[in-house]
Amino acid sequence: MADTTKAGEPTDATPNVSGVQVVEAESEEQAVAALDEPVERGEPILQVRNLVKHFPLTQGILIKRQVGAVKAVDGISFDLYQGETLGIVGESGCGKSTVAKLLMNLERATAGEIFYKGQDITKLSGRALKAVRRNIQMIFQDPYTSLNPRMTVGDIIGEPFDIHPEVAPKGDRRRRVQELLDVVGLNPEYINRYPHQFSGGQRQRIGIARGLALNPEVIICDEPVSALDVSVQAQVINLMERLQDEFNLSYIFIAHDLSIVRHISDRVGVMYLGRMAEIGTDEQIYEHPTHPYTQALLSAVPVPDPDAREHRERIILTGDVPSPANPPSGCRFRTRCWKAQDKCAEETPLLAIPERFKSSDSPAAHESACHFAEEKDVVHAA
Repeated sequence: MADTTKAGEPTDATPNVSGVQVVEAESEEQAVAALDEPVERGEPILQVRNLVKHFPLTQGILIKRQVGAVKAVDGISFDLYQGETLGIVGESGCGKSTVAKLLMNLERATAGEIFYKGQDITKLSGRALKAVRRNIQMIFQDPYTSLNPRMTVGDIIGEPFDIHPEVAPKGDRRRRVQELLDVVGLNPEYINRYPHQFSGGQRQRIGIARGLALNPEVIICDEPVSALDVSVQAQVINLMERLQDEFNLSYIFIAHDLSIVRHISDRVGVMYLGRMAEIGTDEQIYEHPTHPYTQALLSAVPVPDPDAREHRERIILTGDVPSPANPPSGCRFRTRCWKAQDKCAEETPLLAIPERFKSSDSPAAHESACHFAEEKDVVHAA
C-alpha cells in the first residue's frame, strides 16, 4: 500500500486499522493541496471501508418516530486502483446506485469511511469537499432525464466551469466545450443545439463530455448504457475504454449486464442485498466463481452456443429477494441458497479468501463472503 504523505507537508500519517494510510491535514488548504497530488498507476486511489447507508422508516404525521430502517448499503469494503475499472453487478435494489451516490457525497453515509488519496471524504466540507467533487465525477443512467432540456449542449457541458472557474477561464470555455464534443465523437458545431435534437447514444456522449470537463481522476458510471440499444451500447463502451487510456481515468462501472461488465472491467464485485458477496478479477469471477449467488447469476447469462446451452447446469433460485428493511440474519443469501446450514443463520460470513484456497495459486483464491465457498462450473459445457 503506497504512503500518500508527501515530503515537506506538515501532516501526520497514521495507519488505519483496515490498512488504509490516513492523511490528517492540519488545515483546509493542506487538505485541498493533498487532493491534487497525483497517484501512480496501480496504486489505490479510492478505498472504501465498512460503508453503511440506512434510510430511516418513520411513522406519524405531526410527531414522527423511527420504526426501522432500509439497509440499502450495510458494510461494504473495496479498493479502486489508479487506471483500472472496477465493475459492480447485482440485482435491482441491491444498493449499487446508493454506493455511487455515497462515493460522490450526494448521500451522507450512516457509517464507514471513503478514503480518496488517504483522506476520509465523508468528513470533508467546504473547499476540500468541492475539490473532491471536481476529481470524482459521475455519468448517470438515463441519458434523457440527466440533461436539462432548457439548456444548450454548450451550457450543459460548460456548467461545471461556473462552479470550478479555475479549470477554464471564462473566455476560453467555448473552445474547451467544443474540444470536449470532439473528444467524445460529436460535431463541435452542435454546441448550440438542445438535448431533444440528439439520439440516446449522442446524449450519453454529452453526459460523458460533461463528466470529463473538469479533468477528473475517477468517474462513477451508474448503469451508463442500460437505456441504450445494443449497438449503441458497444459504441459508448468503446468510447469509454479509449478515453480511459487517453486520460488515465479510473472507473467504477455499475451495471446489471454481466457481459458488458466483463468486457470493460479489470475487477468485478458482486453485490447482494447491500453487501459485497464476492470480488476478484474478471477471470476469477466469471471462470472460477465460489459464491453461490455469483454462480446463480452466471448460470442465467445467455450462451450463444446451442450445445453449451443444452449441457450446462441452470441454477434456479427459489423465493424472493428479502426486504432490505428486514434482511435475514447471518448470510443474507441463505434464504435462497441450496448450501444453507445453521451456521449461515448464526454467523455473518466475512468477505475473505476461503481457507481451502488460501495456500493455493488457484484463481478460486479470491474474496468470497460464504462459509462454504467452492468452485462450480456454470459457464462451460459439462
